[in-house]
Amino acid sequence: MDENRARRVVDALRERGIDAHLARVGVYQFGVRVALGDGREAEWDTDGTAGLEAQVMRNGMLVGFVPVIEGSEDFDEAQVVDAIARTDYDRPIATQRPVAPPPGEPLPRVGGLFRRFLDGFRYR
Repeated sequence: MDENRARRVVDALRERGIDAHLARVGVYQFGVRVALGDGREAEWDTDGTAGLEAQVMRNGMLVGFVPVIEGSEDFDEAQVVDAIARTDYDRPIATQRPVAPPPGEPLPRVGGLFRRFLDGFRYR
């Protein structure tokens, strides 16, 4: 996923109350990391493939995954946000809910006032 697109997806998820962060997994390799609240984290689209999928990790160990969502290679940002928000992580092989849960209290953007300083002014 492109860095700026990942950043916009993270911001949209945080506006919905989902604890999302920009995942930097390699040189010019970005994705979305969602903290699930029980020690697990879902790492979305960090492998550079076209389809949207995730690995669910706990303490660096794979404990589940989200299979590639069919048709996701053509998703726009709003559809990516909706797909991540609709995911049900209760089973080792996660599934998509028919409808996303209601949005929670918005979370502040990571970095706050110093966000552009920390990221080196690479985006608008």
